[in-house]
Amino acid sequence: MRQFAYLFERFPSFGQTFCYREVAELARQGIAPPVFSIRNPKDEPPQDWDTRIVQRVECLPEEKQLLEWVHRASKKGKLTTEIIGALDEWGRRTDFLRLYQAVYVGLRLKEMGIRHVHAHFAGMAARTAFWVQRFFPVTFSFTAHANDIFAPRAFEIGLDKLVDAAHVIVTETDYAAQFLRERFPERADRIHRIYNGLNLAGFGHADFSSSPPLIVAVGRLIAKKGFANLIRACGLLAGRGKSFQCEIMGEGPLENELREQIKQLDLENRVALAGAKPQREVRQRLVAANVFVLSSVVDPQGGMDNLPTVIMEAMATGLPVVSTDIGGIPEMVAQNETGFLVQPGDALALAAVIEKLIDDRLLAQKLGHAGHERARELFSIEKNVRVLCALIEANLP
Repeated sequence: MRQFAYLFERFPSFGQTFCYREVAELARQGIAPPVFSIRNPKDEPPQDWDTRIVQRVECLPEEKQLLEWVHRASKKGKLTTEIIGALDEWGRRTDFLRLYQAVYVGLRLKEMGIRHVHAHFAGMAARTAFWVQRFFPVTFSFTAHANDIFAPRAFEIGLDKLVDAAHVIVTETDYAAQFLRERFPERADRIHRIYNGLNLAGFGHADFSSSPPLIVAVGRLIAKKGFANLIRACGLLAGRGKSFQCEIMGEGPLENELREQIKQLDLENRVALAGAKPQREVRQRLVAANVFVLSSVVDPQGGMDNLPTVIMEAMATGLPVVSTDIGGIPEMVAQNETGFLVQPGDALALAAVIEKLIDDRLLAQKLGHAGHERARELFSIEKNVRVLCALIEANLP
């Protein structure tokens, strides 16, 4: 296929393993697009990244060096009068760095002979790609995910302008695709649903042998993950005399608040905030678990989960999943077939279905097996990356 490039805000990123997997699967299929990262991921937790992929990433210069680089390019006559005029007109208004980053990326793409760039998230990378398309004969597309759709931040180049300008808009679920089509009906034909994927062979299989039963949850410690409700549910289970351990892996701004909640409910010997873990350790803990829980809610700003990768990973491990019926989660978890869905914020219902699964090992195994088969059908990264490539190829200039 003709080449395209990737543009990320930060790559590779601990919180966006689905992006890394996409690039890694392309490499496995013999496709190696250039990868640009606006921010240097130097402060990311250590992961099991393939060094060959990491070495391909070109990080953009930081602000001072970037401005100097663009100034030198201008003096050498590499910038058109339109670009120079846009930089002068925009000045130091909010998001001005996106224009300079676009100049850098656009000139690098010109050197490489590449005329399309794909960004992830309708955020910083997509806004930069927007300006790349304005300044150079380069088209752009982007994959939108969750908060960037449901609770977009107010920028002058906002979601409406991105959708209007992009040649292709990809999103992860039918729910999100329909959301975008209803909001932007004039661009409905450009909006496509492609599920994220993973390599199921990279995951072990849960054996449900933990004693006491182990409840595992993974995610950033932020409001939309609903971990406070999981802790309340654990309090209810403890009050009923149930034996269990709960492990929440992740880090975030609510850590102290959640620790205090655990203390107040006298759950310090039952519920652990384990911090962020490398993917290898996450997979190990999933294999050791009896049930996976992600008690997602809609946060006060309207942010919510769409297609949580951690649910996919739990299904790949053969675990039953307990979650909530928001966003695209019902497209992942089939009620009473691969797990249970409850209303967001309902700790009582959450406790009831967790109790059912830790009490009935055969039921947990049955649901987990069905979940594994569903993951194989829907979330094959080989198949889904081929679909993405074909879509981009069909829309290249």
